[in-house]
Amino acid sequence: MKKLVIIPTYNEKENIENIVSAVFALDNDFHVLVVDDSSPDGTAEIVRDLQKKFIHNLHLCVRKVKDGLGKAYIHGFKWALQNEYDYIFEMDADFSHNPNDLNKLYAACKTADISIGSRYSTGVNVVNWPMGRVLLSYFASRYVRTVLGLPIHDTTAGFVCFSKKALQEIGLDDVELKGYGFQIEMKFRAYKKGFKIVEVPIIFTNRELGVSKMNGGIIHEAVFGVLKLKWKSIINRL
Repeated sequence: MKKLVIIPTYNEKENIENIVSAVFALDNDFHVLVVDDSSPDGTAEIVRDLQKKFIHNLHLCVRKVKDGLGKAYIHGFKWALQNEYDYIFEMDADFSHNPNDLNKLYAACKTADISIGSRYSTGVNVVNWPMGRVLLSYFASRYVRTVLGLPIHDTTAGFVCFSKKALQEIGLDDVELKGYGFQIEMKFRAYKKGFKIVEVPIIFTNRELGVSKMNGGIIHEAVFGVLKLKWKSIINRL
C-alpha cells in the first residue's frame, strides 16, 4: 500500500526539516509531499536540500498563489491520486500533530474509508492552547454537529487519513471552502456519500515554533460556510 503524508506549508522553516525527518523515522514506509505556498522564509529551499537525502520518498510542489489551506490540500490530493497512492494523510508542519500517530490513523483507515485524529472524541485532549482557543475550537465542532447533523466530535480536525476511493468520489473540484472550513466540508461531503468515518483519539499540542495562521476571516468563512453547506444539502446541490 502506497501512503502519502501531505504537509502544507507557509513560512515553516523552523519546523519543516524536523517534521519530515520524524515521518521518515517511522517504520511504515510513508512518503511525504510538501505543498508550499511560495514561502518567503525559504521553506521550499530547505525541502529541496532534504530531497538530496530522501531521494525517492520526499516530494515538493510549490504553488505560486496563497489562496487558503483547502486549496493547498486539494492540490496535494490531486497529485496523490495522479501518482496512485492508496492512503493519503493530512498533517500540520508544526508538530501539533504527533507523527507517531500516523500509524494509528493508518491502522484505523484500513477498516474504514476515513480516519480522523480527534481531539474531542474522549474529552478535550489539547495541550498548551489558550483557554479561549480551546473553547472556540470545541464549540465550533459542536456548532457544526448541530447544524449539519454530522456525527463527528472533531469536525474541524486537520489530522486525517483518506482512502484513495474516498478522495476519488468526494468531488474535489466541488469543494468550495478554503480555510479551516475546508476540513468541515470534506468530512460532510464524505458523510453524505456514505463513507465510513472513524475517530482516533489523539493529543493535540500547540505549536512551539512559527506563527499560527488562524485569523478572523477564516472563522467567518467557517461559520457561514456551514450554513451554506446545510442549504446545499437540503436542495440536493452538494
